Order: sequence, then C-alpha cells, then structure tokens
Amino acid sequence: MSSSKETQAFAQRLRQALEASGVRISPTVVANEFNLRYWGRSITPHTARNWLLGKSIPTQDKLRVLADWLQVGPDELRFGQATGLQKAAEDTGMTAGFNMADREMLSRYMALPVHDRRTVREVVAAMHLATQVRGAS
Repeated sequence: MSSSKETQAFAQRLRQALEASGVRISPTVVANEFNLRYWGRSITPHTARNWLLGKSIPTQDKLRVLADWLQVGPDELRFGQATGLQKAAEDTGMTAGFNMADREMLSRYMALPVHDRRTVREVVAAMHLATQVRGAS
C-alpha cells in the first residue's frame, strides 16, 4: 500500500472510531481530548487535522493514546482489522485453549463494526464487575 493510501486508510479508521465513540470529528476536539491524555509534548489542532485528513499518521506512542481513548486496538486503528486481535490470536496461538464455541464467538466479534464491538466490551466489563461484586459479598 502506498504511503498516501496508507495515511488515507488510517484517517478513515480514525474518523470511524471517533464517530463510534460519540466524539465530534473536529481537529480542535481531537487535539484537546488527546492532550488531556498524553503526557508528552502536546499536539496542535493542525496536527490532529493532518491525522483526520490522511496527511500524516501519529507515532506509535500517540497511536496508543488515541486507541485507549477511543477504545479500539492500536493495531486495528493503525492497520485495520486484518492485523487485529484475530490475526494476533492466530499468530501467537492465543486461542489454542479455546473451544470451538469460543473461537466462533471471537470470529463473530471481530466481524462487528467498531461501535458494536465497543458495546460488547462495555457489556462484558459490566458483567465482569457484577461477578466480582457478587464474589466479594
């Protein structure tokens, strides 16, 4: 993939993640929210604009902050679904201990749009918290 196509694809994934998180797609909003979470040198709205327009891609440390903020995987945000959790699981054997139903569920999860995956993560987190609370009682 050429550099231009790569940066354009990143920009599209960033805009989709912002939309799925309910964040207005605005360079100023992105810069302000990013700077609240990043402990390094702050970015300007112009930098955020370049990310949103596909003119540049953030460095890895900034990409991780964006991914954490938008609740998506950094690899997914940077490279797309092809190198996300599913590929990592296949490459590392992470799913080796999973039964067929677990693998099928993971495959279906990875096929969901970003905003639906976020909802699933929130439901699982709430269920996990409820289980911990019941266990502590």
